[in-house]
Amino acid sequence: MQATTLFDKVWNRHKVCDLPGGGTLLFIDRHLVHEVTSPQAFDGLREQGRKVRRPDLTFATVDHNVPTDGRAIDDSSLSGKQLAALATNAKEFGVPLFGYGHAKQGIVHVIGPQLGITLPGLTIVCGDSHTSTHGAFGALAFGIGTTEVEHVLATQTLRSSAKPKSLGIRIDGEIKAGVTAKDIVLAIIRKLGASGGTGYVAEYYGPAIEKLNMSGRMTICNMSIEMGARAGLIAPDQVTFDFIASEDRPYAPKGAEFDRMVEDAKTLKTDDASAFDRHEVLNANELVPQVTWGTTPAMTIDINGAIPEPKDSAEERAIRYMGLKPGDKMSDQRVNTVFIGSCTNSRIEDLREAAKIAQGRQVAQGVRALVVPGSEAVKHQAESEGLREIFVEAGFEWHQAGCSMCLGMNGDILRPEQRSASTSNRPYEGRQGPGSRTHLVSPITAAATAIEGKFADPRPYL
Repeated sequence: MQATTLFDKVWNRHKVCDLPGGGTLLFIDRHLVHEVTSPQAFDGLREQGRKVRRPDLTFATVDHNVPTDGRAIDDSSLSGKQLAALATNAKEFGVPLFGYGHAKQGIVHVIGPQLGITLPGLTIVCGDSHTSTHGAFGALAFGIGTTEVEHVLATQTLRSSAKPKSLGIRIDGEIKAGVTAKDIVLAIIRKLGASGGTGYVAEYYGPAIEKLNMSGRMTICNMSIEMGARAGLIAPDQVTFDFIASEDRPYAPKGAEFDRMVEDAKTLKTDDASAFDRHEVLNANELVPQVTWGTTPAMTIDINGAIPEPKDSAEERAIRYMGLKPGDKMSDQRVNTVFIGSCTNSRIEDLREAAKIAQGRQVAQGVRALVVPGSEAVKHQAESEGLREIFVEAGFEWHQAGCSMCLGMNGDILRPEQRSASTSNRPYEGRQGPGSRTHLVSPITAAATAIEGKFADPRPYL
């Protein structure tokens, strides 16, 4: 029998049929919806007189546009109108909504796993590119466009023009203190390039991956899209099952149903590395904390490294945009803002690690530091553990749940030429506001940077 990958197995389970002229129709198990990419999709249903095919498999929340600093929503603004439209559409079409102020509200890619919506072996889509996050559970999860959002709402299926190839990425070695999952994925993208995974679904495996908790695995899968991959996957194992069973996750199976899920999920693994269309290896033994210097995650160096000589016009443009010069050391670059949050690094584990660095210390003078939990549940848990007090006493702002400064859509933005250390996933031009200069780091590197006021190696603080 021919060896198959985890990706093959999930894909084949969900294949409805081959389409005339090429492509595949896939059944979708979970459809996650937020306020930015759904209004036109619901309008399309309304115009055609269609219903949502499976409202029981559709889950809506608000995240991109919500104010996280406690401000009232401006109903006349674009953000306010999008939030109101989702509330109207969810009510009309019978879709459950975790709206602003709801106890289950949060970033869509945080609340999915948290509520037990995300499970091994499922297909999961959302009108958001970082849907790849959910692949940490062995689910095939990827972002879709607004037209596709409408198609899934109407049919609970998705047309795929071509099946991607499979890319195996083995992470060998031991993860050293001060090196995190964020550093691993930045190093992968640094090695493969911003388009190095284009046309592939990536599966991460190996001893370093096996030792990561689910939060770290989600961070790695989250950023798969940043190297062009369609999705990222990690095979489910005991760490996965323990996470699902560890708390009261209302949409997760219980009892005998949970046991059946576990037995089935144990079969969801790649038979042999030879099944991958392509294979890459990274050695975690050699890794140190990483930081991006340019305008893609591939433009990454070691935290104590220097800005390289540009290899092409894109890197020349990035250096100019970021206000840097070849040879400049990152450890000499002062920051205006530190942001700990986003669907990449806003889970309780991220906040705990950052709090260890912040405890008993003070944010450097002139630095604005924000901590934005990924969900209201994460916020309340962090508060119950005393993390809020640690951050506030250290001089950090403590916010409500939302996407916040990951992208300039909600009021949490940088001013032109301000520099940030951010735990988010994209350092693109203008991503955090017009003219903003974004550098991606891990939560512990962000916390150390907030204390020093310039990019700092977190290892001396551990």
